[in-house]
Amino acid sequence: MQANAVIERREESHNKLRALLESRTETLSLLNELAAMRPFKPEHDVQELLQEFCESLVDYTASAHFQLYSYIEEGRERRASVNELARGVYPRIAAATQHILDFNEKYDCSESCNNLSSLDEELSKLGEILANRIQDEDQIIELLTRERT
Repeated sequence: MQANAVIERREESHNKLRALLESRTETLSLLNELAAMRPFKPEHDVQELLQEFCESLVDYTASAHFQLYSYIEEGRERRASVNELARGVYPRIAAATQHILDFNEKYDCSESCNNLSSLDEELSKLGEILANRIQDEDQIIELLTRERT
């Protein structure tokens, strides 16, 4: 009976990580699609894709929190190596999250987003921040998915 509980917990954990990775992949795909629309002009296609990207970006950020970090924050992870790594990278991830939320607040096109003059520069910076965040996430995911020895 206990072995089944462990298998179910692992399966649930892997499903959560898959959901996170799918959300991340969608966000990165939209980022690439948006970057290909340079130079940015306040046209309907750009605004529509920017809105879709912002929504995906926020969904990914929330997914990362609920699928990965909350599990660790709630103390459900027992492995010291995972907890230690998470404590080390979490400040960088929190800073990246704040940058993501600031970007979303500025470029969420649900109302209007006609001023795209700094979008190119801010999108490049966001890309760098996402790349670093993904490296930190991947370190945690790698430790989480290792089989216990």
